[in-house]
Amino acid sequence: MSSIISGFQEYSKEALRAARYIGQGFAVTLDHMNRTAITIQYPYEKLIPSERFRGRIHFEFDKCIACEVCVRVCPINLPVVDWEFQRPMKKKQLKSYSIDFGVCIFCGNCVEYCPTNCLSMTEEYELSAYNRHELNYDQTALGRLPVSAAKDPMIQPVLSLGYLDKGVINSPNDTRTITDHS
Repeated sequence: MSSIISGFQEYSKEALRAARYIGQGFAVTLDHMNRTAITIQYPYEKLIPSERFRGRIHFEFDKCIACEVCVRVCPINLPVVDWEFQRPMKKKQLKSYSIDFGVCIFCGNCVEYCPTNCLSMTEEYELSAYNRHELNYDQTALGRLPVSAAKDPMIQPVLSLGYLDKGVINSPNDTRTITDHS
């Protein structure tokens, strides 16, 4: 008889422990139900990247002196610089410049070390394509400046939570204050 009682006591302890675990999971679910949604409607709303965001590279053909510093500092020797030497002027003349964004790791070394500042990073992060060869941009495609998400009238810009000043979140539907517990 005592074995039946001790078995029942063990069973009831296990049942209470399982109920506690289920209750903890349910509490997490209820906590998340009270929060506001942070999902954005992507094509119509876009996150505004931070000031130091490293997006697609912009290239200014007229400034480039074909020194190939960008190729030497690139970890994967990515920019393809085609030039010819002009004997009368005794200097290089740039013929073509291209970058394959399917391979680029967006490290920013080419922009940082360019002596003439003909390369710069843009806010553009939409570089998807159905064919990987479409990601190989020549100097014409690299020379186009993208429209900023903040200035596009068809898009509602959304401030990203990670890039705001410390302590404040401003969104169209919600104004909250974040406290730093450090």
